[in-house]
Amino acid sequence: MFVLTVDQRRSRHDIDRVENILHELRSTPLLRPFERTAGDEIQAVTDNPQLVVDLVLDLLRRGYWSVGIGLGPVEEPLPAQTRAGRGPAFEAARVAVERAKKAPARIAVEQEPADTTLAERAADIEGAFTLLGTIVIRQTPDGREAIALMDAGLTQVAAAQQLGITKQAMSKRLLTAGWQAELAGRRLVERLLTAATDEHR
Repeated sequence: MFVLTVDQRRSRHDIDRVENILHELRSTPLLRPFERTAGDEIQAVTDNPQLVVDLVLDLLRRGYWSVGIGLGPVEEPLPAQTRAGRGPAFEAARVAVERAKKAPARIAVEQEPADTTLAERAADIEGAFTLLGTIVIRQTPDGREAIALMDAGLTQVAAAQQLGITKQAMSKRLLTAGWQAELAGRRLVERLLTAATDEHR
């Protein structure tokens, strides 16, 4: 199971962004939806590796959030409210988000404390997420716009036409944004998350 605990960065010097992010993520197909847990922090639960990657990258691109991921079991059945959840994955996510606040890519991954095998897996996942997050947080608005169109399934030609630029300019934007590296990083993290889940079912 994956528990995501997400904390607003520099919240003392910024507006409260929690209600807005909860509204924007309300339709995300999670096992338990994002809820405000305390102050400027939100939390959610999922067992979907691809969804974890999508959410983490979305949150990092926004620039306002530190993301902690906890790996491991949770007490089941899950309660109706996310913030009432308990178990090792929740505890790990709490540790992770505190580390994420000081991490270079604002992402950290922790495991069930008693599971040393999962600890190695969590370290690998965090390393891959750090590389991926470093690419994502350095992308320009133009690069992110180009990648969003590719993620939506458009060809480079169609995306270029929609942006009103040439195919060559579109290729340059994707290259500068590290799109191919991002795709490779996504696949790597998804495989590592899937392996961590399969090992502990």
